[in-house]
Amino acid sequence: MKTKLLIFGITGDLSTRKLLPALRAIVKTGDFDDVSIIGVSRREVDVAELLQRSLGSTDLLDRISIVTMNVADVQDYQRLKEQLALGDDEQLVVYLSVPPMAATQIVDFMGEAGINTPNVKILFEKPFGVDLVSAQDIITRTARYYTEDQLYRIDHYLAKEMAQDIVAFRGRNALFSHIWNNNFIQSIEIIASETIGIEGRAQFYEQTGALRDVVQGHLMQLLALTLMDIPHEFDWQELPELRFKALELLRPVDPAAAIRAQYEGYQEEVENPGSQTETFVSLELQSTQPRWLDVPIRLIAGKALHEKTTEVRIHLKKLHEAQSNCIVFRIQPDEGIHIELFVKKPGYAREFETRTLGFNFPEDEKLPDAYEQVIVDAIHSRKSLFTGSNEVLRSWQLLGAVQHAWDMETGPILRYKKGSDITSIIDGAA
Repeated sequence: MKTKLLIFGITGDLSTRKLLPALRAIVKTGDFDDVSIIGVSRREVDVAELLQRSLGSTDLLDRISIVTMNVADVQDYQRLKEQLALGDDEQLVVYLSVPPMAATQIVDFMGEAGINTPNVKILFEKPFGVDLVSAQDIITRTARYYTEDQLYRIDHYLAKEMAQDIVAFRGRNALFSHIWNNNFIQSIEIIASETIGIEGRAQFYEQTGALRDVVQGHLMQLLALTLMDIPHEFDWQELPELRFKALELLRPVDPAAAIRAQYEGYQEEVENPGSQTETFVSLELQSTQPRWLDVPIRLIAGKALHEKTTEVRIHLKKLHEAQSNCIVFRIQPDEGIHIELFVKKPGYAREFETRTLGFNFPEDEKLPDAYEQVIVDAIHSRKSLFTGSNEVLRSWQLLGAVQHAWDMETGPILRYKKGSDITSIIDGAA
């Protein structure tokens, strides 16, 4: 089936930094000759100049056309429908590279204009609401014109190779599938640590914070991949429902087991003295699933920390303290799987040292970028890497009590120095 890819926000930062490079990589495979790209812009666009700025070349020049329209004018969507002239043998994939509020309005107008036939798909960028009520409102609004099968909510962590390899590692290796339960696992940590601060995103971050930006989506999804049951006859298309079942069995987060903090200098960056917006979050969770009972789970996300990493850390039960016990799924950077091992230190002495047994992708092996993956999967109607509406709502339900408690707090927020390590922040909150 021929595909028309319609990008709202074609000249924006996300499009020029991520989408256009991803599309060039997809086209270069030679497998998508039937894909054309249509950009939506409020003003006239020099396509050659746009591509030169984004790609350093005009590689996609023969693939792209531009539609100029006012995205806030419903009448312009009728003209858009006529210009698209979608045939019975074509599908329309709409990528909303715009802020969430604008995305919801665009979906409304597209539905009113009749651009909602079964061969239309819509890709949404996060965040999906700011709390349970707003997420439910967005889902209800989009459901007026589009079925759940037509909606593709993007979580880029799910599209990373190593996130998908959590499933392969657990389900296809007997050594690990046998120990994936509370008989052998002591605790689980999922960490998203960045060394940079908000990097000029003051307005966005003041409205969002680490809980909404990273924990509700990215880390909850990685947790679901870690906890979910994997059937022997596994079908990737079952993945969203398996993730949801894992989230459904989690207890809502107790605010007493939640820590929020803010790096020193943040309030000056956002020009808001007294800001309560968190740049660091640590949450503790528990699952009611029998195989995970009494296994403490911690989700941690923070900016301006001492290390850049996103990883899932599985701590195994020890028979004694001298044993190693950690399996690490490194999502980024340097994607791979690492197992801490004690070995005899080479030499004449009988001493032990810690080494790592690991798997990393070869340096010369190019991994698909997450944006490439989500576009290709949407074209092929594969939804395993996209977040379902039930997953979105359940994540917000789990965090609702914490959000309410933090909204009620009036005292100064815990502060930490830039470059701090995670342990020192958590200890400082104790």
